[in-house]
Amino acid sequence: MTVQQEAPTMTHLAKDPDWWRGAVIYQIYPRSYQDSNGDGIGDLLGIVRRLPYIASLGVDAIWISPFFTSPMKDFGYDVSDYCDVDPMFGSLADFDAVIETAHVLGLKVMIDLVLSHTSDQHPWFRESRASKDNPKANWYVWADAKPDGTPPNNWLSIFGGSAWQWDGGRMQYYMHNFLTSQPDLNFHEPAMQAALLDVARFWLERGVDGFRLDTINFYFCDKELRDNPPLAPEDRNATIAPAVNPYNWQEHLYDKNRPENIDFLRKLRAVMQPYNAAAVGEVGDAQRGLEIMGEYTAGDDLMQMCYAFELLSGDQPGAEDVARIMARVDEVAAEGWACWAYSNHDVKRHATRWQLSPPALKGFTTLMMFLKGSACIYQGEELGLPEADVAFDDLQDPYGIEFWPEFKGRDGCRTPMVWETDNRQGGFSASSRTWLPVASEHLHLSVEAAEADPGSLLHHYRRAIAFRHAHPALKSGTMEEVRVTGTVLSFVRRDATEEIFFALNMGDEPARFSPPDGDWRPIGLELNCAQPGIDGDLHLAHWQPCIMLRGGEQDAEA
Repeated sequence: MTVQQEAPTMTHLAKDPDWWRGAVIYQIYPRSYQDSNGDGIGDLLGIVRRLPYIASLGVDAIWISPFFTSPMKDFGYDVSDYCDVDPMFGSLADFDAVIETAHVLGLKVMIDLVLSHTSDQHPWFRESRASKDNPKANWYVWADAKPDGTPPNNWLSIFGGSAWQWDGGRMQYYMHNFLTSQPDLNFHEPAMQAALLDVARFWLERGVDGFRLDTINFYFCDKELRDNPPLAPEDRNATIAPAVNPYNWQEHLYDKNRPENIDFLRKLRAVMQPYNAAAVGEVGDAQRGLEIMGEYTAGDDLMQMCYAFELLSGDQPGAEDVARIMARVDEVAAEGWACWAYSNHDVKRHATRWQLSPPALKGFTTLMMFLKGSACIYQGEELGLPEADVAFDDLQDPYGIEFWPEFKGRDGCRTPMVWETDNRQGGFSASSRTWLPVASEHLHLSVEAAEADPGSLLHHYRRAIAFRHAHPALKSGTMEEVRVTGTVLSFVRRDATEEIFFALNMGDEPARFSPPDGDWRPIGLELNCAQPGIDGDLHLAHWQPCIMLRGGEQDAEA
């Protein structure tokens, strides 16, 4: 680890402490965004090249998935040096160029911190496994075998099999929630916690504006290593792990979701505070995701935002589903702050997962910009990219290889970004072979093609994001009067300056809907919004919204 490296003078973007409320964040998976050196793998200088495009979307920030030094068994989520860049992606100087360029463009930069575990190649783990009495012996979760030699308890790995791996050197098991090459850090060890807080300081000093925190609810495990109880079959779901994975058969009371986590999050927030930095945590839990989100974002001394998987998995949500999720947020996270996403690097792209038509894609885009919370957009989502079909021989993801063919893994959402239509590699790379194949079915959806089509989803994203930024009530106001009328979802967003009514027909058939009483006037014509007809009712086409502003003098086209 190279914490001692001195960061150069660089731009620290001046920002409001609450910049993250209602922010729109664009996620970059660096292996697949833009290759700058022709090796078939995206890199940091490729990101620099494409930052003007991202800025043109109107987003507030970028989140860059891991680019740290790593043996890449889990593609960067197995870190072997938290404070350096893997040569595959470039150098620290290249990262500095990302920071400087992004800040010049007004973009904030969030990086993906993987704090729950490291690679087994990390110097910390090499020292820890060397003996039971070295300075870092307690930095990972070690435990003796049961008298019969079996693992200490029944905990399971999300990636399959036991969460325990035998180490013949220490004659003990170590815990791994993911791959066997990703040993879990022991958050009960204060010195280890301090080292992770130093990692956060290193990047904050280098100019980052915040963090995405991988598996934020996995940091602590039960100190007594108690068995997880079984979960009743009727309570199982495939929200965070595929249905074929027996991980879903346990109630995860002791291997994660521990109450001790709160104290560490408070320490991390204190480190971030002087920089006005913000964090969004990934809550991976199939039963209590929204509840944990509420716990981790309550008040002003924990994390600013978290996201659960309610809109990141499963079947297409209808109006009743969205209303139910929002009611649950009000119940368990009223004092917290959600960050909503439909797609990311871990799940099937929502265009395919929900089998969405072009009008439905636009409708869900508009809806995201009206929900209370912040929003994450995954690269290529703005183009309407479907899940790519990756052949088994081309698979890279160990998760997919383990559970093939019932679960094909995450490679289908990680294929390279398509920039040009008439280019074999979609403008992603000059190499004849890329780390994952460029999906041929994506080429006609390239940025080049979308830019040339005024009616494309890309331009709709730009308009919807601009509309959100033009209305303070959408960024930080309340969300009230959530109602479902047939296939129509409606609610009101309010703050001290404005009151906005929103309705969306979340069905494939036209819907008739009565507008609210009072002094309302239609706005948002650029988002294809309906206006009351001669009969006074709203006649909403499939996936058509209606947006109205109460009273006021604001320009109806704002």
